[in-house]
Parts: sequence; structure tokens; C-alpha cells
Amino acid sequence: MYNDLLNKKARLAVVGLGYVGLPIALEFARKISVIGFDISEERLEKMRQGTDPGKELEAEAFKNCDIEFTSSLDLLRKASFYIVAVPTPIDDANMPDLKPLLSATSSVGAVLKKGDYVVYESTVYPGCTEEDCVPLLERKSGLKVGIDFKVGYSPERINPGDKLHTLTNTVKIVSGCDAESLEVISSVYEMVIRPGVFKASSIKVAEAGKIVENTQRDVNIALMNELSIICSRIGINTFEVLEAAGTKWNFLKFFPGLVGGHCIGVDPYYLVHKAHQLKYHPQIINAGRFVNDSMGGYIGKKVVKSLVKLGKNIMGARVLVMGITFKEDVADIRNSKVVDIVRELEEYGIYVDVVDPNASPKEVKEEYGISLTKLPDEKAANPLYDAIVLAVSHKPYQNISEDYFRSITTEKALFVDVKGIYRNKINHLIYWSL
Repeated sequence: MYNDLLNKKARLAVVGLGYVGLPIALEFARKISVIGFDISEERLEKMRQGTDPGKELEAEAFKNCDIEFTSSLDLLRKASFYIVAVPTPIDDANMPDLKPLLSATSSVGAVLKKGDYVVYESTVYPGCTEEDCVPLLERKSGLKVGIDFKVGYSPERINPGDKLHTLTNTVKIVSGCDAESLEVISSVYEMVIRPGVFKASSIKVAEAGKIVENTQRDVNIALMNELSIICSRIGINTFEVLEAAGTKWNFLKFFPGLVGGHCIGVDPYYLVHKAHQLKYHPQIINAGRFVNDSMGGYIGKKVVKSLVKLGKNIMGARVLVMGITFKEDVADIRNSKVVDIVRELEEYGIYVDVVDPNASPKEVKEEYGISLTKLPDEKAANPLYDAIVLAVSHKPYQNISEDYFRSITTEKALFVDVKGIYRNKINHLIYWSL
């Protein structure tokens, strides 16, 4: 398989061309022949024109790539090595939503041939690949895993907005259904992964390894968020406390903040789901999720209480929320916890304007029913804002002068600095951060 791919006698297909699938498809396409498969023709057309719909990759990333973008199963059938990289979200009840994964699996199963390989990159709970995906592949193809085709799991480690820890310079976990598949899958990924791969002993170990990465971060951030609530009641700044504690050599540097997106805010629920299947109810993971899921509402209530203390009339007060993407310097709005702040404020009758330099106004409107506006020109806000909530620290928001903020706010206005980037820089507005 490896030699056939390298000599372009066989083709590799990436199924799902989102923030995970597109980068790996293009990276492989610099070495071998690739089929990029997605169900959205709108997205595919942008990619054919050298544009990343997710705004993560520059046009340069599409150059010198042997790749064909398609939604055709007939073309997908020409591949021999399939990488499935579709989203694995949660539903309204915080349960794993496997519909995209099973739909992609069904498509691959419909075109699977003897000798083919299927590798999953989507984050799932341990056991999902072998218990949910493989049986569907077998039913759709009429083939038998381990005999007619091979399966593996290699979890994605893409960090949106991170230009330092990239796909090609981050060690990749790989696993296979047997020793032979592990070696083949490893050699294929080593074409593009410079530091090499980590060979997990089983598919379940690889699945668990991925999900634990984000669960660990979630729990640690929850601890910082809980600390910020305590510090606020004490009347001290959390970031100053962490700065002091961070002078100890073994102190882990996590910070409070909103935990949204499609990784840290989602993956722990997959592990919780698996634990429940095994009749175990994880206490710490659930507690971390509760704390982090509550932070948007907490910030909203804190704004309301602060405005009341400042003598503001809550009904009809105006608040400017800066940023709605799930993290800084990305365009992705999925599972944005900033929305929780907006909803909380609106429940009290506060008028909220939301701005974001990266988010698509169309997507925000369709997903959340929120109409994005533009950051007002200096002295052009009419009427003025009673509070500003700097929710996402996009680069354009990091060096704005306090004079500008004062020009668009009322007397005794509140400045809420969620990530603490304006600490010690705000002298006239009423300052608060997590």
C-alpha cells in the first residue's frame, strides 16, 4: 500500500474537509495523489479556487498539490486508503452525535474494496471505531475487517489558530486493527509527519489517548474558573494570583476563560458517555464540565450586578460584546460560549451589540440568530454603551487605547476583560476580569 501510494498507483482519500480534513489532505497531496471528499458543494467550490472556507489556510497551501475535490462517490471509489475526518459533535442533551461519522462511514463502506484501508481521525469515545464504525463498513461493503480490508485510528491534533504547533511538526498517534495495519498506517503518516508517530497498542488506546488530552485541559481550566469565582468574592485579581503561584517551578499554567469550540468543550462528554455505558459516573469530569459550561452565564450575571451597583438602569442598558468565535484569531463559531453571555444579558432586557473581525455574519445569524454589527468609530456610538465585554482576545482587539473605549461608553462604564489582556491598562473605566 505504502509504495503504491508513493508511486501514485493508488490514491488516498480524505472524507470530510473541515478544519481537520483539509490540512491533512493538502499535506498528503504534496507527496501523493489525493481525493478530497465533502458533501458540501459550496465548500468544495471554494477549495477548487484555492480558498479555505474555514479561513485557516492561505492560498499558498493549495499550490503544487495533486488533489481532486469532489462529492462524487464514483470518484471516491478510486481511492484505496481512506481517512475519515468529519465532526463528532454533541446534541442538545450533551450526548455524542455520531450522525456525521456514521454517514461518512456509510459512504466509505459503499465504495470499499478488498485490500483497502480506512483510518478514522474524528474524536470518539474508546470503542467507537470497532463497535460502531467497523460493523457498518462490513454491512455496506459485504467485506470482513482484518481479512478483506484494514482499519485504524489516528486522532487529529489540529489546534485552530495555532501557527506553531502544526500538523506536520506534531507527533501523531497511530493504531491499527492488527500488526500489519499498524505498520502500513504508520509508514503512510510518516510521509507528512516530521517528528514521526507514536504507535498505540490498540485502537481503543489511541481513542482514549486523544480524548484524555482534552479532558485533562478541561478539568484544569475548570479549576481556574472556579478559582476566579472565589477570587472575585475575595476582591483580588485571579491573574495576579496565578502570576504569583506561577513562580513555583512545578506550577501548571492554566488560565480561566470560556471553554467552547469542538474539542475541549465537547470531547469530555464522549468519555462521560462511555463511562455511563460501563456503569460508572465520573465525578471530576462532570464537575469540570458543569463549571466551564456555566461561565458564560456567570459573566453575564456579573455584568448585570456590576451595572446595578453603578446605578445603571438595567432595562434598556447597552452592552458591546467584542468577539463571538470560540477562541481568539479563528473564524469558527461552533459551540461559542460567548453566546451564553449575550443570552444572559438579553434576558435582563439589556440591548447587546456583538462585533467580531473574523466571524461570518451569515453563519452567526444562521447559527445563533445574532446580527453582527461593526465596531463603532470613535465618538460615533449612539447611544453610548454602559459596558464593554471583551470576550475574545483577537489580535485587532489587543492594543486598543482606553481613550477609544471611553469615547464609546457612558460615565462610570464597566469594562469586562474576560482573558485579562488589559490588566493594568484600564484606569478610568470600571475594570473587571475573571
